[in-house]
Amino acid sequence: MRSLVGFLAGLLFGIGLVVSGMADPAKVLSFLDLFGGFDPSLAFVMGGAVLVTFLGFRIVLRRTAPVLMERFDLPGTRLIDGRLLTGAVVFGIGWGIGGFCPGPAIAALPLMAPGTLVFVPAMLVGLWAGVKVRESRAPSNADRTGGEASGASQS
Repeated sequence: MRSLVGFLAGLLFGIGLVVSGMADPAKVLSFLDLFGGFDPSLAFVMGGAVLVTFLGFRIVLRRTAPVLMERFDLPGTRLIDGRLLTGAVVFGIGWGIGGFCPGPAIAALPLMAPGTLVFVPAMLVGLWAGVKVRESRAPSNADRTGGEASGASQS
């Protein structure tokens, strides 16, 4: 049941992205072009999304648990750190260059727009590279224990 509800919610979201113009990179780039052919119409789309999300969270979080899960899965921190800022910058650069953010790009895949056929694989490679960088920077078990991973000391 949870998978079906998730699929239907994702389908509705994707249709909304396509209908609103968020899946059209030309429209997105026009929105980002403040000093050229600026198109403010996406501000209304985003404003509507923020309003619905704000109200939805206020209603849903009154419950002790979600309908189809045991507990809410909310962020554990509100810390604004280097990782968050770096991710935001990389996201913004990708959005500005490609005219897509990940959700609309995936929603536009069935439209077979040439931009999505380049952007989505590049996005997936970027996500994979980010995971690899994060794994390479994560302390190993030996680093956390102060010695060998097995815990045996050397003589």
